[in-house]
Amino acid sequence: MNLIPLAEIDATMIELVGGKAAGLGEMIRAGERVPAGFCLTVEPYRSGELPEKELLDAYERLGGGRVAVRSSATAEDLPEASFAGQQDTYLNVEGGAELVDAVRRCWASLFTERAVAYRAAAGVGEAAMAVVVQRMVDPVAAGVLFTANPVTGCRTEMVVDAAPGLGTAVVEGSVVPDHHVLRQGTPAEPVPGGCLDAEQLERLRAAGTRLQRHFGSPQDVEWAIDAGGELWLLQSRPVTTLFPQPPDTGDVRVYLEFGHVQGMLRPCTPMGVSLLKTGAALWFAAVGARPDPRDPLPRLVPIGGRLFFDLTDFLRSKAVRTRLGPSLEIYGPRVQGAVRRLLDDPRFAPRPGLPFRLGTAVKGTIRLLPVTLAGTVSSLVAPARARARAYRGVAVIRRMSTPPPGPATAAERLRWVVEDSHKGIMSPGLHGILGPLSAGMIAGTAPAALLAGVATDEELGTVLGGMPHNVTTEMDLRLWDVSVRAREHRELFLGTPPEELAARYLAGDLPDIGLGDFLSRYGMRAAAEIDVGVPRWAEDPAPLFATIANYLRVDDPEQAPDVRFAAAARRAERMIETLSRRARRVRPVRGRLAAFLMRRSRELTGLREIGKFAWLPAIQGARRQLLLAGEELAADGRLENAGDIMFLTLEEARAAASGDTRQRARAAARRAEHQRELRRVSVPAALLSDGTDVEALAPAQPPRDGVLSGMAGAAGRATGRARVIRDPAGARLEPGEILVAPTTDPGWTPLFLTAAGLVTETGSPVAHGPTVAREYGIPAVICVRDATREIRTGQLITIDGAAGTVRVEPDDAPAPDEAPDRAAPTG
Repeated sequence: MNLIPLAEIDATMIELVGGKAAGLGEMIRAGERVPAGFCLTVEPYRSGELPEKELLDAYERLGGGRVAVRSSATAEDLPEASFAGQQDTYLNVEGGAELVDAVRRCWASLFTERAVAYRAAAGVGEAAMAVVVQRMVDPVAAGVLFTANPVTGCRTEMVVDAAPGLGTAVVEGSVVPDHHVLRQGTPAEPVPGGCLDAEQLERLRAAGTRLQRHFGSPQDVEWAIDAGGELWLLQSRPVTTLFPQPPDTGDVRVYLEFGHVQGMLRPCTPMGVSLLKTGAALWFAAVGARPDPRDPLPRLVPIGGRLFFDLTDFLRSKAVRTRLGPSLEIYGPRVQGAVRRLLDDPRFAPRPGLPFRLGTAVKGTIRLLPVTLAGTVSSLVAPARARARAYRGVAVIRRMSTPPPGPATAAERLRWVVEDSHKGIMSPGLHGILGPLSAGMIAGTAPAALLAGVATDEELGTVLGGMPHNVTTEMDLRLWDVSVRAREHRELFLGTPPEELAARYLAGDLPDIGLGDFLSRYGMRAAAEIDVGVPRWAEDPAPLFATIANYLRVDDPEQAPDVRFAAAARRAERMIETLSRRARRVRPVRGRLAAFLMRRSRELTGLREIGKFAWLPAIQGARRQLLLAGEELAADGRLENAGDIMFLTLEEARAAASGDTRQRARAAARRAEHQRELRRVSVPAALLSDGTDVEALAPAQPPRDGVLSGMAGAAGRATGRARVIRDPAGARLEPGEILVAPTTDPGWTPLFLTAAGLVTETGSPVAHGPTVAREYGIPAVICVRDATREIRTGQLITIDGAAGTVRVEPDDAPAPDEAPDRAAPTG
């Protein structure tokens, strides 16, 4: 079929007519006013033969005259990718020869550089081109309507941009349009001297409401109003950039993104969320609480696959709300300020009462406080014994997280995951881990208060450098040892792609460089490792081979990670002596206490990573059993493949094991949604239930020439070339480059060993990334908004980890090794 009238097209025909034509056909079927026209399908494009006679006959039946010729690719106007402006449109085309030429140019636009790049970024493979031909509308005004605010994400606002004449000027950005924000429940107000009146704005609002209801999602609508006052709809496609809206609770609520603190912005699988909540139920039971069995963590809400915390009841609590400000410092000044402004929002007016059950909190405190207090005090008194106790606890948890040997059914494996996999970690004292961990955090943070006015932030940061007894830094240094053994095979590991090296390693076809011993201890780790749905390094060691290649490029002995780490440790010890002497002169009692705690921090603060490390065997054990259960379900046809079990909840997986065949389609749909969310590069740190990105409401910061502001993460200064990396898997980082990333967690930290510094868009001073950066003695700046877009790979940047700033140097500035006084990390 070569040509189809638009009135005969619907959404099921998208593979034949492309996204734009399918949308136009749906609008006509919904009763909207759309210019008459037809679609030249993808079949002539695929055969490479333009049916000119058919095309010209259809043009004559349309009445000839001026028409619009518009691309309609099969990978266009999709729910996950709009392809706005990527293919070509030709207006006021008149006559047969012009029409044929315009169609051929539309075909060719599928392969422009920008269109090819867009498809690659969107993960879209092969596409084909249909072409829409419509009668031209002579507009007196035209423009674009968004049925949700595309800047803030608010679903209760529509945005209209309008200009006199053709709407292409608005779409192309070549005019300053009249800008209208239509708020739900508020009458439309025209712009003084604008091209639309209130009645026309209300007609646009009504049309937007109908289209959003018909298509089931917010829409980006092109429209035109002719001289007779008729409203014509020229296009409607999904608004693909919006972050998913929180679940509808019937009440306005505010959510904080949990991953910003944990260094995880990628979406969590449904099984990851489900296992997290199952483990929480076991923890609550261990401390005597009785959570709702349907959802033991109701305030932890997955939105777009990310974990958000429902802050609403805390914001509304008269007793708690004024204390929220300091606790939000870990989210950065913009989020902190935006949430503070919500205190004045009448929707979050204060109410009496607490946001939690007081009895439950008291009961949990009574159960936890004695063991935690005793463990903390004993750890400060005898830190070596405390560390030994903590390491024994990790070993106990690892043994308790091992499933029973022998064959088992999918149902039996799932029962073990639900009831037994997390028993070891969910004890009140965490088998002796909690006390040393708490003591280390106190010893690491209390000196800052005791030495206020005596020591600078940079000096206090130096004390935390080269910190021993940290399982993450020990892991990274052991990987460095592996790379040292790989030097005799340098060409092999530098010249072979990481994925190929991983495949050869798993096949037993690589030289022994000690990676097996490394994986026996750390194979349970990975980026985003709290999600059971993420493959561990033991399953896919490709990221490790990429890091080993980075290490093999270090040719300056002084920049060797173990040398740098030892140097940071020496600086820390010297700084403790300096601050101790200074503090005792000024404040004898507080100075001695600060000196004691600084020395204890060298013994205990490194243990801050051990709690999460102890949790990983339970996640790895559960993952293995889930995949084995998935294999059985896939073999029985209840899942498409074994890995699809990670896109079900535990309850849904157990239903599948009991014979429920509906879970196969559910898992496949969620996997596709997860893949789309993996490509999202920006995640709101705070979100309202109407979809509003709270940070977008914050006033713009005054511009500072070449300087980006964030938060202090790790003290020190460094100048180097930026390397923007969005995923640590396979990442290349040259020695001396500054890593610029959306976020970091322990799976990223092997890259730190060759980095001169770290810049992240999110994070917290107490999160894994900045903590490890401090211990390596490299500066870090966190919470730099849009850093991965504002900074380009190869740019020369200077970061100040104490001030929390990143300066983009002029293009002609000399690199560190070219400068008279070479800049280097300090700390």
